[in-house]
Amino acid sequence: MKFVCSSLTLSFLLFAFVTNLSPSFTYNNGFPILNTAFEPIHPYGSYYIIPTFFGVRSGRLKLEKTGDSKCPVTILEEDFNNTHYLPVKFTKLVDTEFDEIVTGTPIEIEFTRNKPDCVESTKWLIFIDNVINKFCVGIGGPENYPGMQIVNGTFNIQRYGSSYNFVFCVDGSSAFCSDIGFYNNGEGGGRLILTDQKISAFVFSETYSYEDGNIRSVA
Repeated sequence: MKFVCSSLTLSFLLFAFVTNLSPSFTYNNGFPILNTAFEPIHPYGSYYIIPTFFGVRSGRLKLEKTGDSKCPVTILEEDFNNTHYLPVKFTKLVDTEFDEIVTGTPIEIEFTRNKPDCVESTKWLIFIDNVINKFCVGIGGPENYPGMQIVNGTFNIQRYGSSYNFVFCVDGSSAFCSDIGFYNNGEGGGRLILTDQKISAFVFSETYSYEDGNIRSVA
């Protein structure tokens, strides 16, 4: 597959992005991540990602077609008045001394419901949208992003005020990490992107607490 964004372009974009990060760009690792029932989240659990008013937006996550894509692979955060959520599971990529998932643990994030027929996987990934020059969060694989570059790396979760936010580290390196926030491109919601501004904050609710994905309240 021929990518419009070459490895040299990718290196330049990564360098430009990383060098714009604040020198105080640090995280606190090793703290238990609690769900809305104040219980630690685990790899074997299924969770709804619920936005909080602590962040700059308060909408659910959804999958949409963006640009020329014919497949809904881009993750957007939409208006808060929609209460239907896509559940996810978290898979630890390294062995730790903790059974639960703690802040800073490299993880895979995967939607467990409503998988589009046009993708093989609903695991989160980062791709570079060459039109808007943003590092965006999506699902699927290289076949879903013709002419675009997928960035190798891992996700983790960090504390953000009274909530949590997602972080992506290029190639799993703690030296090249970015918070995930949103970018409004007039697509019915804000794209999740790598950014040091407009960070999106969430809490996690175990799915057995609700019926049919309909969140009635947040403890």
